[in-house]
Amino acid sequence: MAAGEGWARVHPATGPLRGRVTLPGSKSVTNRALLLAALATGTSRLSGVLRSDDTRHMTTALRAMGVAVEDLDDTTVRVTGTGRLARPDGPLFLGNAGTAMRFLAAAAALVDGTVVLDGDAHMRKRPIGPLVEALAALGVAASDTGGCPPVTVHGRGGFDADRVEIDGRLSSQFVSAVLMAAACGTRPLAVTVAGGDIGARGYIDITIAQMRRFGATVEPSGPLAWRVGATGYRPVDGAIEPDASAATYLWAAEALTGGSIDLGFAAADSGQPDARAWNLIRAFPHLPPVIDGSQMQDAVPTLAVLSAFNATPVRFVGIANLRVKECDRIRALSAELSRIRPGLAREEGDDLVVASDPALAGQVLPTEIRTYSDHRIAMSFALAALRIGGLTILDPGCAAKTYPRYWDDLAAVGARVERA
Repeated sequence: MAAGEGWARVHPATGPLRGRVTLPGSKSVTNRALLLAALATGTSRLSGVLRSDDTRHMTTALRAMGVAVEDLDDTTVRVTGTGRLARPDGPLFLGNAGTAMRFLAAAAALVDGTVVLDGDAHMRKRPIGPLVEALAALGVAASDTGGCPPVTVHGRGGFDADRVEIDGRLSSQFVSAVLMAAACGTRPLAVTVAGGDIGARGYIDITIAQMRRFGATVEPSGPLAWRVGATGYRPVDGAIEPDASAATYLWAAEALTGGSIDLGFAAADSGQPDARAWNLIRAFPHLPPVIDGSQMQDAVPTLAVLSAFNATPVRFVGIANLRVKECDRIRALSAELSRIRPGLAREEGDDLVVASDPALAGQVLPTEIRTYSDHRIAMSFALAALRIGGLTILDPGCAAKTYPRYWDDLAAVGARVERA
C-alpha cells in the first residue's frame, strides 16, 4: 500500500441498500456552464454546481483570468464576466481535470497574451495534440509537449480563420472546446469533425445545449459540422442537473443488492450520455453479451464491475478512448478484476471481456484494488465489495475528483464503509 494514499473497505451488504441520495451536479455541465458564464458579459447565478477537484481547478483558473466567481453556498455560485478573459499572472495548474485543460486551452486564444496551462503527472500523459493543431489552423500560435500538456497558447483575442476541422477521435472535448470559444470570435466559424468520427457525440450535444442556453447561435451544417455565430454570451440564472455518471454507481448498487435508492433523478429526463446505462443496469443479471460503450464511456467501469456478477460473459466494444482517460481504464479494469480472481477479465485488442461468475457473490477474496489515481476505478470497484468480502480499495480519496461524498453516500444507504 502506497504511503499516504489511505484505503477504504466496503463490507458485503447484508441486505438491500435503501435510502435517498442527493447526487452531485454534473461535472460535464458544471465546467461548461462555469466557462460560458465567465465568457458572458454580466452576472450569472448557477445552482446545483458540482464541488469537486475538477470544478475547483476550473474555478481557480477562471479567477486567475480575471473572472469574479463568488461562492454563495455549497452548491451555488455567482459568476461575473466581461466577455473576455485576462492574461493570468502565471501558469494555470489544472491537476488532472481534462475538461478544464481542453476547454481553457481553446478559451486562451481569446486572451491578449500568452497563457501556459499545465497539470499533474497524469495530465501530462493525456492527449491534447489535435486541439493544438486546430488552434494553429485558426491562426493561434500554440504548442504542446509531445502531444500532451503543458500547453502554451499565444492568444490574440480571437481567431483569424472562418472554418476549422478537428480530429475528435481521441476526445470530443477538443471539439467542444473550439465550439465554445468560437462564439466569442469576430465572425462566424464553421467547425467540422475531421473524418466524420467522434469519440462521444453525446457530450457535443451537451456543449451545444449549454451554448444556446447562454445565448449563442449554433446551427448544424452536416452530421458532424456546425456553424457558430459570433454572438458572444449572455448571463444566465439556472440550475445544473444531477450527474448521470455518479448515478450509475448507485443504480448498480441497487441492482447488486436488490435495493431501492431514491436519487430524485430519472434517467429518461437526462441528456447526459451515461444516463443510457440505466437500461442496461436494470437488466442485470442478464446484461447483453456485447455492450457498445462508445457513447457512454464513463459508465463502462460501472458496467464492467457489474458484469463480473452477470449470468453470462460480457464483451465491451467501442471503448478504445478509455485508454487515454485518467488512466488506461481498459487495462486497469482487466488487471483489477483479474486480481480478484485470475482470468475474470482480459483485454482483446481494445475490447474488454469480462468472464462473469455469479458464484463470486458471498466469497471472501482478500484483495487490494489499485485505483491508478482514477476516481472511476475506485468508485466502481467499491461495488464489487458489496458482494465480495476482503476487498480493500487503495487511494479512495481520488473519488473527490468528481464525487467527494461518494463514500458517505454509500454509507447513508446502508453500506458499511471503513476508511483510513
